[in-house]
Parts: sequence; C-alpha cells; structure tokens
Amino acid sequence: MLDILGLDGVSEAVYRAMLADPQGGVQELCDQLGVSEGAVRAALDKLADLRLLRASRDVLGVMRPVSPELGLDMLLRRQEEELLRRQRELELSKAAAARAIAEYADLRSAAPTHPAADTQRLVGLDAIQATLEVLAREVSGECLSVMPGGAQSQASLDASRSLDDAAMSRGVTVLTLYQDSVRHDPATLDYARWMVQRGGAVRTCPTLPPRMLVFDREVAVVPLDPSDTKRGALCTREAGIVAALVALFEQTWNTAVPLGTGHTRDGGSGLTPPEQELLRLLACGITDEVAGRRLGISARSVRRQMAGLMERLDASSRFEAGMKATQHGWLN
Repeated sequence: MLDILGLDGVSEAVYRAMLADPQGGVQELCDQLGVSEGAVRAALDKLADLRLLRASRDVLGVMRPVSPELGLDMLLRRQEEELLRRQRELELSKAAAARAIAEYADLRSAAPTHPAADTQRLVGLDAIQATLEVLAREVSGECLSVMPGGAQSQASLDASRSLDDAAMSRGVTVLTLYQDSVRHDPATLDYARWMVQRGGAVRTCPTLPPRMLVFDREVAVVPLDPSDTKRGALCTREAGIVAALVALFEQTWNTAVPLGTGHTRDGGSGLTPPEQELLRLLACGITDEVAGRRLGISARSVRRQMAGLMERLDASSRFEAGMKATQHGWLN
C-alpha cells in the first residue's frame, strides 16, 4: 500500500507489527511475520532511514515506531520538497537549453557557407523527413522524443508510425513525452497506446520543452524556430548540445506521468499539476491564447478551466483568483 512512499511490503509489515506491539523484539517479528531475521533487520534499517523509527528514551539501544500521523506526513513533505527541487532544476535547464539552441542557430545562419561537419540545417519538411528516416534506420539503442503542442496532426502521426515501428521491432527503446492534453485527443491517444503496446514508453506533462528527437544520445534534431517547425530543423552531433538536450529530456521525463496513470491531486490545494500550471501561467499575466499554446489546449478550454478554478476560489476576477491561490499556498 505504501510502495509509493518508499516502503516495500516487508518494511510496511514490520512497521504495522511494531505499531501494534511496540515492545516486540526481532525474534517476535520473525515469528509473527514468517520472515527471516535478515529480512526483518533490513526492514528495520529501512524504517530507520525513512525516520519511521527512533531511539527509545526509556530503553537504551531500542527503537520505537513513530506514529503514522507524524512519520508518513514527514515522508510526504520530503517527497514534495524533492519534486519542487526537480521542478526548479527543470525550469533552469529549459532556459539554458533554449539559449544554447538559439545561439547555435545564430552562429550557423551567420556562416551558411561554412557549416560545421557535425551540424546540418534542414530546410523544408521533405529534408527533415528524409533525415529522420536515415536516423531511424541507424538508431540501435534508444530514441528520445519530445512532442509538444498537444494533439498531433494525422500527417505527423502517419509519418512517424513506420519509423517507430521499425525501430521498436529491432529492440530500440523509444521514450516519448507528450503534453497532458493529448489524453483528450483520440487520434494521438490511440497512437500513444499503440506505442506502449509495441514496447515503447509514453509519459505526459502539463508543459514541455521545445520539440526534439535524440538518437542514441549522439545526434539530435531540433526545430530552428520552435514556434514554427515548418521553417526547418537543426541536425547536430555536437556533444555539448546533445548532452544538454538529453539532460533536459531526463529531467522532464522524471516529473512526467506515465500514460496509463492519472495525475494525483496536491494534498493541500486539491489541484492537479495541469491546473496548477494553468493558474501559474495566468497569474503571470499570460493571455488565454498563449496559455493554451503552452498547455496544448484551446483558448476556450483555458477559459472553461479558469472559470472552474475561480469558482472554487470564490474569486470575481483572475487577479483576485491569483491572489487567493497565492494566499492559500496553491502557487509556489
């Protein structure tokens, strides 16, 4: 039951038994639970590491269980703190990667007649598709992809299916990030489920970094202009850029939610991560249209969701909603 908090089955059973009988020793726990002494001692070490046990003030050298109200609340708080730290790192990485991509694109455009051997500008969808076909045939171990913008076009899905199928048939690990809004788009959702059935892994996140594809952590393809992918792409093997993009992908992946799993609501606010992100965007003064693009949903959906949040906050304006959300601790 408490696997998500870091407790395995034996550790949880030992914790329950100690709560029921704090005076019981190691041998009593072994007899009661039917497990070995080594397993019980390992569970006790685990519980001590998680601060669910503490030294008795009455009997020297004896550990006593911490009450569930205190111990489990501390575990939740530590997880929340770790999530906030990773989110802050992700925001910093997004900004750094965006600057690196923009600076590198400017350097390439400033010297079009002297392209770096490991970098190629791809102009037009045909050039991009041809390069992706070659890279998909050559990839041998792993393909990482970020697909922002919410629902994907049918043309994009059709172009990707044969490439993804061929790669996964060879045992290539395919990891794909979509925005949460694709869960409401039948075509994209069906494609994502097909990928999972074929052995790929799909996760979703409220907002994503710019579109990218990384093959075997050696070559990356990113758009020249994230706001207009039709302008072309940059295909690079520059180790520094590829490493930065891989780090950005991994940080986003670690905060994303697997396709078959729903978002859990924050214990304090009752909000899902997409709702928190929407409040954060609108509290910064971003328009409905821009917020919709960031979240991969329509401006109409933004207005509908915001109306629901304002009602929950008993706010008559968005400004008041932002103030109340901040006062309630809903926004970091």
